[in-house]
Amino acid sequence: METAVVDRPKPTPKPKWLRVKLPTGKKYTELRGLVDKYDLHTICTSGSCPNMGECWTEGTATFMILGNICTRSCGFCGVKTGRPETVDWAEPEKVARSIKLMEIKHAVITSVDRDDLKDMGSIIWAETVKAIRRMNPETTLETLIPDFQGITKHIDRIIDVHPEVVSHNMETVKRLTREVRIQAKYERSLDVLRYLKERGITRTKSGIMLGLGETETEVIQTLEDLRKVGLDIVTIGQYLQPSKKHLQVKEFITPEQFKKYEEIGLEMGFRHVESGALVRSSYKAQKHLT
Repeated sequence: METAVVDRPKPTPKPKWLRVKLPTGKKYTELRGLVDKYDLHTICTSGSCPNMGECWTEGTATFMILGNICTRSCGFCGVKTGRPETVDWAEPEKVARSIKLMEIKHAVITSVDRDDLKDMGSIIWAETVKAIRRMNPETTLETLIPDFQGITKHIDRIIDVHPEVVSHNMETVKRLTREVRIQAKYERSLDVLRYLKERGITRTKSGIMLGLGETETEVIQTLEDLRKVGLDIVTIGQYLQPSKKHLQVKEFITPEQFKKYEEIGLEMGFRHVESGALVRSSYKAQKHLT
């Protein structure tokens, strides 16, 4: 009896506009040396971000708190899923020290989802912001937060420490949310962003990835939904498959299409629109303070 052969779709080859220049420059080299010497944890390095050299040269870096194991299993994300480690209550001071050593002017803080904790990790979030403020009073902050399951008392802890920018990513269009963000909900993410704006956050921000099978109409609808909840800043980038276990790239979006979305977003009234193949959530983050 012959074994059936399953034909899997071959990955779409990457186009030339996705080629990344290796980070260079004196500032980058100095910071890389500090990161290695003191074992500092940045998403920039662990996520092999294509914009690392550019951001570090401008004094911006992204740090992930609450461990590197997530309680959710999103189809696009390269972070490990499973039982997270015990909360490190010394972490806020460690992150603040890292920012001081690296002389970071604008820090982006993000985290895994911690649905295993009663407070969803929101207390460590707030303590981290406070520690950074104490040790680095001139450093501005963006907090790229999870949805905290939409529980407002947890979101309030972020609002109460007043980051300059509060961000929460939609990641994809409504139709694809269940497939791409298994334990997340499109409307819940919109509600989080609406609540942040209603509670007085001056700059709210979100990001979406393209190339997962969404249509232009769906992308525009997502942008409209974000504007309806008062969002100020949106980032639009190309999804890239972290491993063979993750969702495949359905399409590589052209630079022209990214430019079109940027123009549409600016016409809608967003304060900033970063749209391009290599754009990531924290790309040009320091510019979003204006």
